[in-house]
Amino acid sequence: MLEKALLLTGDHSLADDRRAGRLLEFFGVPYQRQSVTDFRPPESSPAGKDTSYRLVCAAQTFARVMGDLQDASHHLNGFTRQIHSVFLYSHGDPVVLANVVGQLYGTTISIRRGAGSDIQWRIANDPDSMCGAMRDLRIHPSAITLRSGDFFHTDGSSVTSLIAAGNKAAFLKLTFNGVPVFVSSERLIDIDADLATPNFDVRDHFFSAVPAVSYIRWAFAHSAWRAPEASACLVIDDPLLKARYGFVRFRELLALMKQHRFSTSIAFIPWNWRRNDRGVVKLFRDNPGSYSLCIHGCDHTRGEFGTSNRQRLRAVATKAARRMSLHERRTGLAHDRVMVFPQGVFSAEAIPELKRASFHAVVNTEVHSNPPGECKLRISDVWDVAVMSYGDFPIYTRRYPAQGVENLAFDLLLGKPCLVVIHHDFCRDGCGQLVRFIDQLNALKAPLTWRPLGDVVRHSYRQKELSPDSVEIEMYGAELRVKNRSDQRKRFIIRRRESEPTTVKEIRAESDQIAWNFSKGHVVFEIELNPGESRTVSIKFHDLSGNGQYSETIGYKVKTLLRRYLSEARDNYVVPTKSRLAGFVK
Repeated sequence: MLEKALLLTGDHSLADDRRAGRLLEFFGVPYQRQSVTDFRPPESSPAGKDTSYRLVCAAQTFARVMGDLQDASHHLNGFTRQIHSVFLYSHGDPVVLANVVGQLYGTTISIRRGAGSDIQWRIANDPDSMCGAMRDLRIHPSAITLRSGDFFHTDGSSVTSLIAAGNKAAFLKLTFNGVPVFVSSERLIDIDADLATPNFDVRDHFFSAVPAVSYIRWAFAHSAWRAPEASACLVIDDPLLKARYGFVRFRELLALMKQHRFSTSIAFIPWNWRRNDRGVVKLFRDNPGSYSLCIHGCDHTRGEFGTSNRQRLRAVATKAARRMSLHERRTGLAHDRVMVFPQGVFSAEAIPELKRASFHAVVNTEVHSNPPGECKLRISDVWDVAVMSYGDFPIYTRRYPAQGVENLAFDLLLGKPCLVVIHHDFCRDGCGQLVRFIDQLNALKAPLTWRPLGDVVRHSYRQKELSPDSVEIEMYGAELRVKNRSDQRKRFIIRRRESEPTTVKEIRAESDQIAWNFSKGHVVFEIELNPGESRTVSIKFHDLSGNGQYSETIGYKVKTLLRRYLSEARDNYVVPTKSRLAGFVK
């Protein structure tokens, strides 16, 4: 049965209806728009073409058609058969919203502005898996969100609250003629709004984002874009491959990874390619599922990828790749061609250089390029599996533990991978706070598959079924691992965003070259897989013209050497000493 949204629009909610339409489009949900003045209850579809509608509209709009729906429900092929569920959002009038909820529930429920910041909001562990990975979490939304929000006051009633704090609720579940109705107390988030923060923080948009995304994920489980699985990896920036770096001890960390079930990628500075401990190299080589390496800049100087000088960027990207190749040849230790920018700084010009230097992706804490404000990002850009706004090359976002489990859970709800970043000092208590955070992630209502960072990139894409034997895939990184999890042969139609198709050199499925075409800003190609079969698809781009030569001065080389050794002295001696002294004083 086809899952389809019916977006009912009203004269007084046009801005909110536009936001609803954009949310449906973002998740790839098929929908039809209908004005409330032209509304007719859905009728049965012809045999073999059954459609199950999800009615989406503002509460005020729903109030205008409740009578028609009530009448339709008395017919065998009316409302209760054709409508799967209803999602209602506020258009900013709390009185109207309260009246609609009161009619649905059969008793008065008031709405009041603002809530205290000293209480936790709990997302219900709904048996229907509403709210996905965020189920059963307890969250402190930001103060400004709480002060400006409208909330239902349930006052001990038996109404089902999906997001609540005490007698206040922001997301309700009701029934209307046997059909589940979900009601959000807030106006919908505008995903076309500029992203004003370094990354999207769900605590700032908790009530406007979580109910709508949760409903779409639940109601359109088969027709919306979805991630095939939830991949995860911990990234630690900077360490050399020595027995100890700062508070990180690699053998002890390996034991914790095996005990608490997680994987770690070391963001390795290519400048250090000849400075390894053989025992640690062997430890990494013997445990490829637990330890992996990615590329952390080149010299790790401040803003080395933040310049707009393309020749310099090309030289730095080329040198970083060459050093890591030498490191792999020297140690036998493979690495992922994934870039993590030092201090998170990059220019818009840096991304195409990495793309054409055969990198597979970027993983970064920052999504705004340098200089600030030059490239405007929207919320929808960072909600995507990866940010594709710079040269059609992916930036996968990662988060510090300080951003909370809730942000990583929301990333999973969106279909993004779970990527955590720390520095060595986060392990100052013997990795106690680290494993506690990892245990919280593993307790989420979404089973995590911990894997090397490169494998996370290969497995992070979105897909949806087009028919019983065909699947559409949106690809992001330069490599993609596809598996047919069904019991029948399937055709996978793969598309990847690309505004300059002439840059594509070839597409391969392992040893086989694949024919491709260009359509509507995407490279498009197909593969077929038997049940249980999996293949790795890769896209190679033409090298940029020029050899990427850029001569560094003696002064720069000396400053880089001093910076590296002083940074290591700080991490290995100064920070641990300060920590011990602080503990002694206490």
